[in-house]
Amino acid sequence: MELQPGREAVVRVPVATLWASPDAVRPVDRPALSDAPDVPAWVAGLDHDQQVGDCVLSQLLLGERVLVIELRVDGWAHVVAVEQPAAKLDPRGYPGWLPVAQLAPLRAERQRSPQFVVDAHVADLHFTPGGPPALPGVVLGTRLYRAGPLFDGWLPFHVPGHTEPLWVPETDVVPLPVERPEAKEVLAVADRLRGLPYIWGGHSSHGIDCSGLVHLAWRRFGVTVPRDADDQAEATTPLAPGDERPGDLYFFARPGRRIHHVGIVSAEPHGEQRRMLHACYRQRRVVEEQLPADRLATLVGAHRF
Repeated sequence: MELQPGREAVVRVPVATLWASPDAVRPVDRPALSDAPDVPAWVAGLDHDQQVGDCVLSQLLLGERVLVIELRVDGWAHVVAVEQPAAKLDPRGYPGWLPVAQLAPLRAERQRSPQFVVDAHVADLHFTPGGPPALPGVVLGTRLYRAGPLFDGWLPFHVPGHTEPLWVPETDVVPLPVERPEAKEVLAVADRLRGLPYIWGGHSSHGIDCSGLVHLAWRRFGVTVPRDADDQAEATTPLAPGDERPGDLYFFARPGRRIHHVGIVSAEPHGEQRRMLHACYRQRRVVEEQLPADRLATLVGAHRF
């Protein structure tokens, strides 16, 4: 089976970066473009300004589905990331460009519901239990499809691009919850990413942006939410001032402009004081902090999923 326009495919690498266009990539982005992208090396090579370049739209995790729109002879695929809602851009999902080599055809097992999710910050998938790594760098929130029984503390999973199951320590994965999580559980997952580098469009435990932090934390529990902050605001319920609780969301916008930032409420409000966990553009990392005066001036509301 080959990739074809009009059909779905899946990501076959731990983290695939979704680009604005093939022409938008920079020389510094080379580690993220190969058949086996080295996303940690890519993040480490970005300077302060390159961390926020708008050439990156989002990132997709191993096994994530895309609708293939176009396959170019130069090795690029125009796709729609159907598991990342972006209503204002495309009702089908988030549109962008990926290297064709980072995709694989959709196999039958991918059409079933995933059973497990990676809970470790980063996990390696192995050829055999305890054997050499076959696919290093699989990240938190990656959904996996079990391929057999537990063996000596290892679980086998179907993995795109591999004909035989790959193995992961059972301590690195958890069953996907059946029930919707409480907001404080989602906050606890996001809090584990504190200190992570801020990367515009980032959506992994190697680097992340503000709405990516919200999306990934909910994804860990099998819940799909919109990818961008303004869409997240429209998909949530506004709260009366002071009614927000840990795990709710704060949204920010300048007068007359659309929402540009989101953070996760990290403590109950006290008077005018507000605290949140967020991927901070200014500090270029995920932080938990009290909202300073200039941030409070652009706070437009608290919402709840």
